[in-house]
Amino acid sequence: MKRLRLVIFTVALALAGCGRVAELKPAPGHALPVKPAMARATPTVEQLLTAPTYARPDRVDELVKRSQPRAADPFDPPPPSGGDAPQLPAGISPSTVPATTSTTATPGG
Repeated sequence: MKRLRLVIFTVALALAGCGRVAELKPAPGHALPVKPAMARATPTVEQLLTAPTYARPDRVDELVKRSQPRAADPFDPPPPSGGDAPQLPAGISPSTVPATTSTTATPGG
C-alpha cells in the first residue's frame, strides 16, 4: 500500500514538473511597457528580462598578481606597544616619500 502511494506521488510530482516552455508574451488585452523617455526604441521582452551589468557584476577572484611587500605608509601609526614599525626585508629599498609639510599650522589661527 505504501509503495503504491509512493509511485503515485512520484508520478504526480514528475507531471507537475513538466511545464511547457514558451516565449513570454504580454497578457491578452495588454501591451508591453511604453518606451522609456530617453530610450531610442521600445525594449523587447528579452531586453526587459535581461539583468543589466551593474546588477550582476563580474567576479574578480585574484586581486593580487604578485606577492609584494607594501610600501611604507607615512600615515600608519606606530604599534600600540610604542615600538618601531617593522622593517622591510633585506635587499628591498623603501619607496621615497617626499616631505610635503614644510610649515606647521596652528589650530584656530
